[in-house]
Amino acid sequence: MESFTKGVKAPTEQYDGSKLRVLIVKTRWNSEIVDSLVEGAINSLTSYKVERSNIHIEDVAGSYELPFAIQTILCNRVYNKFDVAIAIGVLIKGDTMHFEYIAEAVSHGLMRVGLDTSTPVVFGVLTCLSETQALQRAGIGENSHNHGNDWGQCAVEMGMKRERWSKGV
Repeated sequence: MESFTKGVKAPTEQYDGSKLRVLIVKTRWNSEIVDSLVEGAINSLTSYKVERSNIHIEDVAGSYELPFAIQTILCNRVYNKFDVAIAIGVLIKGDTMHFEYIAEAVSHGLMRVGLDTSTPVVFGVLTCLSETQALQRAGIGENSHNHGNDWGQCAVEMGMKRERWSKGV
């Protein structure tokens, strides 16, 4: 049996993200996990030559607030200078329905923001059944993979494609 490597396959095109402007909005809830994911995203972005000065980070309390924050920033004519946004948060299932309600609302909200603003919004919200799963997906511990790396790669690809597609190519 072949081994399976988690994460997104690298794009077939070579991207130079040196001119991209990236917005990251992260949550303060589950900060150890979120901070690791943000670090992974930044490492990936800079590996595609995105200038650290072109990565702007904002934070909000929890995942439910991500769509509002990103839409408000992207729709502000003075403030909006971003080619792509990454929403980073963590939802861990508990004993109540709270997890399902928040996960669904955030998923739909972030998709709507991307469609309404014509700006790619990378869904960087882990929806995990346990803290152990969240830690593994944040690159913390054994058998782990930092999904923030994948989200940074996706952001570069979508930011570059948005630019190309907006020119009708």
